Amino acid sequence: MHIRLIAVGDRQPSWVDEAFDTYSRRFPRQWGFRLDRIATVRRTKNDKSKSAMEAEGEQILAKTNADEQLVLLDERGKQLTSQALASRLSDWQSGGRHLCFVIGGPDGVSPACRDRADFIWSLSDLTLPHGLARVLFAEQMYRAWSLQTGHPYHRE
Repeated sequence: MHIRLIAVGDRQPSWVDEAFDTYSRRFPRQWGFRLDRIATVRRTKNDKSKSAMEAEGEQILAKTNADEQLVLLDERGKQLTSQALASRLSDWQSGGRHLCFVIGGPDGVSPACRDRADFIWSLSDLTLPHGLARVLFAEQMYRAWSLQTGHPYHRE
């Protein structure tokens, strides 16, 4: 099973890239993890249309494969404890499908992306900047793996 993250936002502060890389380098090799970045569609100050979100959604869907389990990260999704994420990750792994996580753009994701999602995961009730969501995603995935393997990273 391979795992990847599709994230809207091609430019992040250096601290985001550094923290994300710190955790993602710790992922097990068998995940074949990769990050696919999608450029944020330019928005105008007074643009209230959904055209940017739709355009980003089309790019996200173009990068997904039909055989992948798609997990959307969204504040309106289901929150999981670290232990519950580790358990769900085990279930996903035993299902044999590749995993694709998605972090949308500043306005979220299009309805088509939401409809395509097999699971919607909320990292927090708080609204998080996208860079911080990337870092939190990477840390929690590493923590889930460490729980699965009995690695001492997670302490209770």
